[in-house]
Amino acid sequence: MSLPIRAMRLAKNLSQDYARFARPFTHHRAVSRRRLTTMASAEPASEWLQQDSRRMLHAVYRVGDMQKHIDFYKLLGMKLLRQRDIPDDKYTNAFLGFGPEDTNFAIELTYNYGVDSYDIGEGFGHFGVALPDVAAAVEKIKAGGGTITREAGPVKGGSTVIAFAKDPTGYMWELIQRPQTKEPLCQVMLRVGDLQRSIDYFTNVMGMKLLRTRDVPDHKYTLAFLGYGPEEDNCVLELTYNYGKTEYAKGNGYAQVALSTRDVYKTAEQIRAAGGTISREPGPVPGIGTKVMATMDPDGYKWVFVDEDDFNKELEEVPKEEVPEQQ
Repeated sequence: MSLPIRAMRLAKNLSQDYARFARPFTHHRAVSRRRLTTMASAEPASEWLQQDSRRMLHAVYRVGDMQKHIDFYKLLGMKLLRQRDIPDDKYTNAFLGFGPEDTNFAIELTYNYGVDSYDIGEGFGHFGVALPDVAAAVEKIKAGGGTITREAGPVKGGSTVIAFAKDPTGYMWELIQRPQTKEPLCQVMLRVGDLQRSIDYFTNVMGMKLLRTRDVPDHKYTLAFLGYGPEEDNCVLELTYNYGKTEYAKGNGYAQVALSTRDVYKTAEQIRAAGGTISREPGPVPGIGTKVMATMDPDGYKWVFVDEDDFNKELEEVPKEEVPEQQ
């Protein structure tokens, strides 16, 4: 489900401080010479981390023209799930995805009145969408006036067919050819300065599992895929480490990813105990009541945990006027 709007606005004022967990890799062969896994010296996962049920809920980011983005994402096969306008605060939100928010990952778009463009920065990489026929999707996007930056074809060094498209604000979308899946909105890719440090954080602190890694020395980068379930049926986090690159400008477009938890208070305690940084203390959002908390990862990306029950209650109480009658 999507993070409440007022929560998102409060999140703009959160501290940008974050913990530096370890020295970054500085030699471009360091990643390929050692196994990418959690630190052997790390303490066992807390009891709460083992008991909690977590899921990636949605990604939040800002766009310059709401209707153009809705039209573009429909070319990818998404549906407009709901939309709301907040004239008093001068912004509009739209929620899109391939399935209901209580079961599927979604994107939450924010249009701020009068702001037509954003600096996407270097850190955010792309969103990934799994499609059964990438070549056909490319032609559909072109016919609809969309921009293709890489034509359909095998990935370098592999056989998987991919393509890249750019949305109206400039966010990149990787089209990945896969058989039918229950979660086509399959990846959020972020660039990091120290891959092992990030793997340690997302496994030991956030409770994700390391699903796979891939080193591509010819092109000087390494990938790691992490998530709360199998990659085939869940949206996962793709981390990219470019040899020798330790920092990235964040820009002001991409905002955060929201995750579910059964208890934001216990999750905050668990994150602190594991060495993580809390950037918003757990508690209800004023005027809404949904309980949330936020943390910053070692590269400064924001992650917001939302109480699972409150999250589902919000969906049940969505006003009918926010839900489009036709998709």
